Amino acid sequence: MAYLAFLSIFIGIPALFFAVLNALLRRKGAPLPSSLRAWPATPVVGAHVLLALLYTSPWDNFLVATKVWWYDPDLVLGITFGYVPLEEYLFFAGQTVLLGLALLAAARLMPPSELAFRSRPRLRLGSAGLALAIWLYALILLGAGSPQSRYLGLELAWGIVPLSIQLAFGADILWFYRRPVLWTVLAGTLFLSLADAIAIHTGTWTIDPQQSLGVVFGGILPLEEFVFFLLTAAMVVFGVTLVIARQSHRRVRWIPSSLRRVE
Repeated sequence: MAYLAFLSIFIGIPALFFAVLNALLRRKGAPLPSSLRAWPATPVVGAHVLLALLYTSPWDNFLVATKVWWYDPDLVLGITFGYVPLEEYLFFAGQTVLLGLALLAAARLMPPSELAFRSRPRLRLGSAGLALAIWLYALILLGAGSPQSRYLGLELAWGIVPLSIQLAFGADILWFYRRPVLWTVLAGTLFLSLADAIAIHTGTWTIDPQQSLGVVFGGILPLEEFVFFLLTAAMVVFGVTLVIARQSHRRVRWIPSSLRRVE
C-alpha cells in the first residue's frame, strides 16, 4: 500500500469523521465541559502537532538511519527530510490531530464526574515513580540488553520522558478526566496498531526482526509497534487534556493572568 493511501484511509478519513462529529455535537448543545475550556482546544491540538514534529523527528530519523525500520521507496513520493519520507512527518501530524479530535469528542460525550476535583499528590508521585522505573529499565535494555531489545529500549527511553513529566504534574487531573482520557488512549492505540499491522502486511514499512523481540501479535504486529502507539497516544491525550483543564491552570500559578481565561 502506498504510504499516502495509508494516510488517507487510516488518518485522514477518521480525523474528518471526528471533526464533523465535534461540530455536530457542538451544534446540538454538547460543548466541552466548562472545566476543559481553560484554553481553546483547537489551537492546543495544533500546538501539539508542532511538539510532535519537533520531538519525534530526530528520534525517528535515528531509527531509520540505524535500520530499526525502513520503508519501501517505491511506495512513497520520494520527498525526504533527513532519512525519513515526507509521509512520515504527515503521519506524526495527522495522528496528533486524529487523537486530539477524538479526545474532544469523547469529552463532549463523557463529561467528568460531578464530584469536586481533589488533588492527589501521592498519585502524582507514584505514577511518576513508576514511569521513572520504566525509563531506567529502558536504559538497561540499551546498555546491557541483547540486540533484539534495541527497538523496545529506544522507544521506552524516548517516550517515557514526556509521560513522566505529565504524570508528575497532573496524574490526578488525568484521573479526574479518566473516562474520555482512557477511552481515547485505548481505542486510539488499538485502531492505530491495526492500521500499522495492515501497513506492515502490505509492505509500506518493515520492522527489523534483528532489533525487535520477536513477539508478534496476529503474526504481523510486533510488540514494539503496539508499545509505540500506546506511548504516542498517551502523550497526545495527556498533553491536550492537561493544557485545556482548568485544574492545571490553577496549579500553574506562574502563567500570566492575561493568558488565562476568567472563570
